[in-house]
Amino acid sequence: MNILGVGHDLNRQFIARPDSAKEDILFKWPDVTIRRFTQVTVQPDETALFVKEGKIVGTLPQGRSTLDGALFPFLGDIVDSASGGNMYRAELYFIGTREFVDLPFGGAIDNIEDPQTSLAVGLRVFGEYALSVIDPQALILKLVGTRQASNELITDWSSDQLLKALRTGVVSKLGAEKWPVLGLAARTSDIESALLGDVAPILAPYGIRITRLGNMTITLNPEDEKTLKGLLKDTAYTHLAGGFREYGVGAALKGIGEGAASGGNTGAAALGIGMGLGGFVGGIGIGPGASPAGAAGGGGGQAGPGGPGTAPLPTRPSGAPAVAVCASCHMPIPPGAKFCPNCGAAAVAPTTRQCPQCGAEAAPQARFCGACGATLK
Repeated sequence: MNILGVGHDLNRQFIARPDSAKEDILFKWPDVTIRRFTQVTVQPDETALFVKEGKIVGTLPQGRSTLDGALFPFLGDIVDSASGGNMYRAELYFIGTREFVDLPFGGAIDNIEDPQTSLAVGLRVFGEYALSVIDPQALILKLVGTRQASNELITDWSSDQLLKALRTGVVSKLGAEKWPVLGLAARTSDIESALLGDVAPILAPYGIRITRLGNMTITLNPEDEKTLKGLLKDTAYTHLAGGFREYGVGAALKGIGEGAASGGNTGAAALGIGMGLGGFVGGIGIGPGASPAGAAGGGGGQAGPGGPGTAPLPTRPSGAPAVAVCASCHMPIPPGAKFCPNCGAAAVAPTTRQCPQCGAEAAPQARFCGACGATLK
């Protein structure tokens, strides 16, 4: 039985919201048949409604009330005739009117275009909100209806409407205000204010209002965040280097230096590659195994192929690959790359050239021999 207490003298039933349901927005009394003269207690922060066949029959005031048709005329509409007028038959709902806080919401927002980079990225949101019931009758008639009443029915639906409004609002704000995705944290208060305004007309017909938001965080999908940060870093470095070509050469030289520092065959290969890139950057057309014209060797040094008095030509370490140079734009291609990072042309295996006059090796893009100065064809 759902009798919480019985007065033995008058055999009255006492009804009130149980302690286990104090935190629920809505609580439905489990019995639809209620004895006449039952004592019903309504707390100061709630409202009690009688509902029959989908219609609001009447409302009980805060405090303790005795169910008697003489006190509440609307009870005459729910008298159970089979009981001889001693029972009322209707659904009794207790609806909290205070503010309910710390309700979670979140999920995927949408895939949007970042105004700063034009990349399509996925956004997610997580946060909390506070809710209050401003019209208990509208809540029962338009949202709860004949369904099984539960707290989740109200909170889940409210969370869905918040997320729906946020999807539309954030995308519109990003497009209109040109807000960079990585800087959305600084716009949280603006987004929250706009969201409260957007969701209010959606929830009002159902008797619900979102009073405030808290701890709302908009984040990128981890993969998209990594991609976006990498692109912004490369863009910043390109500006610092003066252009994409210079940044590409610098990145290649950095990789070569790291490879050389690791030692072993990798270091020897990196040394040969570095010599070739150095010639390209310097603009003197010196390939692996060649030295600048006029570079004097040590005292009494052995004459190189360029004639007496020149330093011996350095040779490429055994097993070190020659530098790959794009046949289209002549930009060095980093080791292992299949396409030129500057123009996109397919990479061609590097070859060395030999000076027809002194026999010294020269880089493929060199126009003059670095040992004797002869023109290379």
